[in-house]
Amino acid sequence: MRLDVEGVSVEAAGVRLVEDVRLAVDSGAFVGLIGPNGSGKSTLLRCVYRALRPAAGVVRLDGDDVHALDPRGVARRLAALPQESSAEFDFTVAEVVRMGRLPHRGRTAAEDGAVCAEAMERTGVGHLAERGFLALSGGEKQRVLIARALAQRPRVLVLDEPTNHLDIAHQLDVLSLVRASGLTVLAALHDLNLAAAHCDLLYVVEGGRVVASGPPHDVLRPELLAEVFGVRAHPVRHPETGAVQLLFDLL
Repeated sequence: MRLDVEGVSVEAAGVRLVEDVRLAVDSGAFVGLIGPNGSGKSTLLRCVYRALRPAAGVVRLDGDDVHALDPRGVARRLAALPQESSAEFDFTVAEVVRMGRLPHRGRTAAEDGAVCAEAMERTGVGHLAERGFLALSGGEKQRVLIARALAQRPRVLVLDEPTNHLDIAHQLDVLSLVRASGLTVLAALHDLNLAAAHCDLLYVVEGGRVVASGPPHDVLRPELLAEVFGVRAHPVRHPETGAVQLLFDLL
């Protein structure tokens, strides 16, 4: 399923937070949003998963305006993992993951159980099924929420800093899992090396605008990173994959 953001702008208290953003995520592609803190990445993603309505522009799933679709219909197509997630009640891990099945009518308990078990196995949280969600570590909670998103069986996955709180092994594991899922993925990523290793395309956001886009090896140029992030970057090639990786110094 294709995702298109067409001229989206967002305002709050008379201030433009996002300005005329245009981007496209082809079916099955993994596209990353990168940019400094406060650049508008999370605000843009909130428009994509309908937490915000844009002041201008439109977000489309296979040509359909997401804000014109009913919530259940959107939830069957798109799952989102916001940067900050909270739980008011101490559900078990199994209960949290099973919430991902709510958009699907006509499901059976057996079907839900099988889908949830697979999602928990894929994210390495099956052994936590009976644990209380609130008692988990930050990294464990993050993997449970990713399992919930996968249990939703979406065709588009929107992730806002999905590797927050994860150790390096789980960062690599989760992004490899997302990459191999076949889903259309739009993710805001803080770590530029993870973005370079896993994304097909990158969009660089600064001051609420897209200032560069393209394959990682074209986008992650020292002069652009100096201008946008205020760092001196030294590109190298990963010895196994050949992907561009970056070493950093302060300017």
